[in-house]
Amino acid sequence: MYQKIFLIFFLFLFTTECSKKKDDLSIKPPDEKESYRIYKEGLDALNNGEFFFAAQKFSEAEKILPVIEHSAKSLLMSSYCYYVINFHDEAIASLENYLRKYPADENVQYASYLIALSNYEQILDEKKDLRPLLETKTIIQEYIKKYPNNDYTMDLKFKLGLIQNQLAAKEIYVAKYYIQTQKWIPAINRLKVVINDYEETIFIEEALHRLVEIYYNLGLIAEAEKTAQILGYNYNSSKWYENSYALLNKDYRKEQKILEKNSKKKERGLVRKTIDKILNK
Repeated sequence: MYQKIFLIFFLFLFTTECSKKKDDLSIKPPDEKESYRIYKEGLDALNNGEFFFAAQKFSEAEKILPVIEHSAKSLLMSSYCYYVINFHDEAIASLENYLRKYPADENVQYASYLIALSNYEQILDEKKDLRPLLETKTIIQEYIKKYPNNDYTMDLKFKLGLIQNQLAAKEIYVAKYYIQTQKWIPAINRLKVVINDYEETIFIEEALHRLVEIYYNLGLIAEAEKTAQILGYNYNSSKWYENSYALLNKDYRKEQKILEKNSKKKERGLVRKTIDKILNK
């Protein structure tokens, strides 16, 4: 008896489910005119600067537009509207959805570029969390590798350079903290990261000089001189090399003052001679 009850219950569920599927199949497709009307509402809102409303309308239209290319474009437009008003998380989510649904669309490279930009524009300064910098660096590097020759790559290469500088600045910031607290080994390790990984950034010169300072303070004069030579060979006109040279040569500041004094005397003498010539004419 229990088996019969179970069988009747199973047949009831099966027929109910089938009837549901039949009803689903019988639903008429969305009105084509209605879908384009919604899309036009989004376009009008975009042109009027109402980006949040436009994003919602484009997203609504994307689900019911009859042509797949138009749906892809509508979702991309929705993503762009979120990006414009700095709703970066919403923009990224929408763009990733676009890439999943329309991987063969003609605007895939642009969508990936917008994802990179949305991540880049959320980067915090070098004193804050390092994770967004590293994640954005990876995203941009992957884009450049995948699309090395398109119109957006040059811009991302420039932004990658800025990220490298920020990462190097982070290492310098931490290294200086360790120097202030006289934690020499961690400071050296941080500075070596800059030297090895960020040699093309503007912080390479400071990193070398800070190493000279540490080695000198620890009494490792040979290491200090060796590092100063590397700094001088590559950046002999920089203020950091001058600081390192002054640190290792105690008479340097005295010699500089004498040279400056003599230079001023010559300048005053030249000015005086010029005035005399003018007065005697």
